[in-house]
Amino acid sequence: MTQPLEILPVLGLPEIEVDADLGALIAKAVELRHGDILLVTSKIVSKAEGRLVHAVDREAAIDAEAVRVVARRGRTRIVQNRQGLVMAAAGVDASNTAPGTVLLLPLDPDGSARAIRARIHELTGRQVAVIVTDTFGRPWRNGLTDVAIGAAGLDVLEDHRGRTDSHGNELVLTMTAVADELAAAGDLVKGKATGTPVAVVRGLAAAVTEQDGDGIRPLVRPIEEDMFRLGTSEAVREAVTLRRTVREFSEEPVHPEAVRRAVAAAVTAPAPHHTTPWRFVLLESPAARTELLDAMLAAWQRDLRELDGWDEAKVARRTARGDVLRKAPYLVVPCLVMDGCHPYPDPRRAAAEREMFTVAIGAAVQNLLVTLAGEGYGTAWVSSTMFCRDTVREVLHLPDTWDPMGAVAVGRPLAQPKDRPPRGAAEFITVR
Repeated sequence: MTQPLEILPVLGLPEIEVDADLGALIAKAVELRHGDILLVTSKIVSKAEGRLVHAVDREAAIDAEAVRVVARRGRTRIVQNRQGLVMAAAGVDASNTAPGTVLLLPLDPDGSARAIRARIHELTGRQVAVIVTDTFGRPWRNGLTDVAIGAAGLDVLEDHRGRTDSHGNELVLTMTAVADELAAAGDLVKGKATGTPVAVVRGLAAAVTEQDGDGIRPLVRPIEEDMFRLGTSEAVREAVTLRRTVREFSEEPVHPEAVRRAVAAAVTAPAPHHTTPWRFVLLESPAARTELLDAMLAAWQRDLRELDGWDEAKVARRTARGDVLRKAPYLVVPCLVMDGCHPYPDPRRAAAEREMFTVAIGAAVQNLLVTLAGEGYGTAWVSSTMFCRDTVREVLHLPDTWDPMGAVAVGRPLAQPKDRPPRGAAEFITVR
């Protein structure tokens, strides 16, 4: 960009009431030019759209607007709101409103921007862009700034990928959040307490498009790409909630280091007698997975026929459950080792000793699954290796003292699991 820019406050706007014609009020307050970019504070959009509500309890209003809590510290909550934006308090604002009332964000900020743009074009014939802005804090940065929460008439992202920089290096990841840059620039002349809710950026006519465009959606990072979707203490709770059994995986390979990080979390689990009763066999090659699964299938089919007396149809139905392991791009076989267990002649104590170690491997596997969920992987812990341990040990060349405790299928979910209702703890608790 080489042309000069002007950032102009729009002065003289009246106090905005419900059903106010924002497009007409702005067009009357400032002489707009073709290619101007309007920056409109969401507060006046909310007022015009009747999003002022009586709320004795602001927290209840936040509850109603939030769809997911990302982080909480004291009374401060970072949440994802119904528009998909991650922000403090779901955008519920108690400033510059009458006592006992709060302002909610517009229901459809993109729609609001399109309506203002269309009205201005109708009244003036000018083709402008409109950005609806709101104030955000930012992770790892102090201070607030305005960002775009709705847009019409411009591309909110400028994609530089495939271009070269001044040294001839190809740009691989660079995408500029143009709408956010404009929102922050406009805030320099709007301010927070000056009663100037609209600004005009002039000098970027080339950025204004004939069509309304995709709105703000390209700026909102998809949840599956969000590396920072979890907050502080919420990270563990949310990762536990995210841990779901996934049976359909994409073809995307699993990063081996992600699994190793999960194993590092697994081995922090509690264990009896200061032991480390876990081993994890990582099947990273297709050949190793196929060899193991073929041998397990043959052993299962033989035992179900000869030992359990099942017919072929029943055998086929039962062994089909192992398909989830074949569809996964990565397998982990957790093994229990009893090194360090106390020998007890009494069979009851010996059984309890093994149960203690079995609980430990379960805790370790849970750590593994939760950590993988936090990395965006889906998992399915399948018990099948426990029914043919000798076969597994033989194929994988494992010591006789290693007891395979199922197998964990790992991969990127083919589709995001459906939300499930929260499960309260009350019915599982007994207090004495």
